Amino acid sequence: MASAKASRFLRLKHIAVPYANTFQLSFVRSHATALHIPIDTLGSSSPPRKWTRQEVKDVYDSPLMELVFRSATVHRAYHDPSKVQLCTLLNIKTGGCTEDCSYCAQSSRYSTGLKASKLIDIEPVLAEARKAKENGSTRFCMGAAWRDLNGRKNGFKKILEMVREVRGMGMEVCTTLGMLSAEQAKQLKEAGLTAYNHNLDTSREFYPKVITTRSYDERLETIENVRQAGISVCSGGIIGLGESDNDRIGLIYEMSQLPAPPESFPVNALVPIPGTPLGDNERVSFTEILRTISTARIVLPTSIVRFAAGRNTFSEAEQAMCFMAGANAIFTGEKMLTTPTSGWDEDISMFGRWGINPLGSFENQAESAKSVKKTEAEGSPGSSPRESVATTTAGVTLLPVCIHPRACTCPT
Repeated sequence: MASAKASRFLRLKHIAVPYANTFQLSFVRSHATALHIPIDTLGSSSPPRKWTRQEVKDVYDSPLMELVFRSATVHRAYHDPSKVQLCTLLNIKTGGCTEDCSYCAQSSRYSTGLKASKLIDIEPVLAEARKAKENGSTRFCMGAAWRDLNGRKNGFKKILEMVREVRGMGMEVCTTLGMLSAEQAKQLKEAGLTAYNHNLDTSREFYPKVITTRSYDERLETIENVRQAGISVCSGGIIGLGESDNDRIGLIYEMSQLPAPPESFPVNALVPIPGTPLGDNERVSFTEILRTISTARIVLPTSIVRFAAGRNTFSEAEQAMCFMAGANAIFTGEKMLTTPTSGWDEDISMFGRWGINPLGSFENQAESAKSVKKTEAEGSPGSSPRESVATTTAGVTLLPVCIHPRACTCPT
């Protein structure tokens, strides 16, 4: 009997689902109720059903250690837990923005000491992209401090050329340029843009206390234009704006209501900038950022959770726990727009100490699609999920234990 059970587990190891085996996914499925995870969000290539706000709240309010366990379990069912993407963000047009985002050093409405600049020429941008690639970054992001692209025909032409050239280097390319029309999104797609970043920042309810010059629905309109153009959506928020837990729940809930989950969900910890209305805000605690990342991973299982601004204010051990909970991309290099971040050497060294490998360009999208197709073609094993995953003794379900050889790389 023991031999037959071992044989079954060994077979399950080779049945692919996104970045895990059916052994793991079945475990998540069979414990979905206890994990507060809607069962039909797991292991399917079809669009997940929409979460209710109460369901998101139930996840967020879980005891923290239990929440991290849940998120790590979901993370392993959809992603390779040993891989984290290195991304680099370059400010290609600094300051002078007409918006009143209360956290931003680049708003022309605040005295932050930041000097506004014109759009950088193409060649210096490409030099920075080459440098990023040489240092291990696989996504290169370009940000311009603009409300929108209206009246910026020549600047937009330069940016389209930047996108084409960086994509030609074999890197993923992301831009954040403010609001986009459907036609502008189409042109960016034709130039080879991989992703477009347009954050919702916070909940719909708290948003007017942070920004008044651009509505929440205008942000959603840009996100929809990006999605319709076939560009990956990168959209997340900032923790530490003065929002409540309910606002963090609201942000993640809004993301779960999009027609398709965002390809990326950046989680930023506010870096208070002197001179801005939020310049005196307290720094976000580790438990707040960990709880947000963990909840996002469960609610948005297929999205890349990007641990973005403010990461360098947390210790290495705290960052590692965020990776375990589901964060699988970071920004590295020298700066994130106007705020400092860790350098490449520092982050690569950290990866080595924790057994993390950098994610390759386009690796997550390609492998995920391939794994889903393979899963659908092969189907699941004949035994029921609960039978093949765990044993039950006196009514208590025991966690599965890997029975593979000692050298096994099975994530269980």
